[in-house]
Amino acid sequence: MNRFLRTATYVTVLCGTVAYAHADTLTIATVNNGDMLRMQKLTDDFTKANPDIQLNWVTLEENALRDKVTQDIATKAGQFDILTIGTYEVPIWAKKGWLAPLDFSKDYDVDDLLPPIRAGLSYENKLYAAPFYGESSFTMYRKDLLAKAGLTMPDKPTWDFVAEAAKKMDDRANGVYGVCMRGKAGWGENMALIDSMANSFGARWFDESWKPQFDSPEWKKTLTYYVDLMKNYGPPGASSNGFQENLTLFNQGKCGIWIDATSAASFVTDKTQSTVSDKVGFAQAPNAGLGKNANWLWSWALAIPATSKKVDAAQKFLAWATSKPYLELVAASNGWSNVPPGTRTSLYNNDNYVKAAPYAKIALDSINSADPTKPTVKPVPYVGVQFVAIPEFQGMGTRVGALFSSALAGAVSVDDALSQAQEDTTRTVTKAGYIK
Repeated sequence: MNRFLRTATYVTVLCGTVAYAHADTLTIATVNNGDMLRMQKLTDDFTKANPDIQLNWVTLEENALRDKVTQDIATKAGQFDILTIGTYEVPIWAKKGWLAPLDFSKDYDVDDLLPPIRAGLSYENKLYAAPFYGESSFTMYRKDLLAKAGLTMPDKPTWDFVAEAAKKMDDRANGVYGVCMRGKAGWGENMALIDSMANSFGARWFDESWKPQFDSPEWKKTLTYYVDLMKNYGPPGASSNGFQENLTLFNQGKCGIWIDATSAASFVTDKTQSTVSDKVGFAQAPNAGLGKNANWLWSWALAIPATSKKVDAAQKFLAWATSKPYLELVAASNGWSNVPPGTRTSLYNNDNYVKAAPYAKIALDSINSADPTKPTVKPVPYVGVQFVAIPEFQGMGTRVGALFSSALAGAVSVDDALSQAQEDTTRTVTKAGYIK
């Protein structure tokens, strides 16, 4: 849509007179995740209540979305009125003045938002994005295959246990792989997983003086474990698999264990989507015995760029899409287990949801236990669990993610990937002035 064509005009004939009504058209950039696609199907509820607002959707794969909205907002192109962004971008972009602050009515109940999620979407105690769903990560597994292997999943599994279970459940001759994890390059794709793993193995991006740490034994152990596990017990072509691809594999019954977002739980237990919906168990994200689980903290949220000329209309949509009544709307149309999770305290106090979602408590515990201010075993100068909350991370994370994906594909060795990651991050943070 041409960004200068900001209104659509409609003609209505009433009792022989012509009335003109001007409808704002909101262009919304969003990700192709299941919860977002479900929202698009339910927006008649919003447009019927707000006939003066029309919606134009731009739905993209995760990496493409990030590139598109980052370019748009950084250049102030003004193509979008609503952006789907996350916990990483919001504080950084708000500080730059790129986002409009949000001011919801009392009925919205901002205080009902889960504290870790609300904090991650705020800057200087002001909310700049409304959480559509929130997540951490945990372990999803096939209870039947684990029982057949003679194993019992602990509430807090170790990485050693994951390797043992993956080996025993792997039956690739029959199309079942021991473990599925993200391999697709991207700071929010494979690096969300690998960074969280690294935290649990005692690794960190930087020491307290901003010196990169990819040459540390902890990173060597992390990446070696990841590559070996996936090469031995993961599906073919794993370096091309992100969240969506692994979700499909798991729902087709092709994964023994899948370590990924808590928000996936409603899809893997949905009998209309999953062939193994009645065979799925849940546990905390794995650990290496150092006091940190590999659980991240994230929210896909809706924000309004400061360039939008339709802030009032956009905020109406945000208030609708992230409200308590919206959760009830999803429950009425798709069942309580399918409401967007991880945003509101009241949801986890709702007996209907807790009964429908046996994974609710584990997911909430994972969200609450992820601490962006203390993400690693050793001290660090940054905030962020599966990312480093500095503007340079988006580029660094993307490049390091490509290196680690190449290592998984066998194009480079683990040592070479880590060496190149060390060189790249050192060059980046030195140029940016972090290293004095």
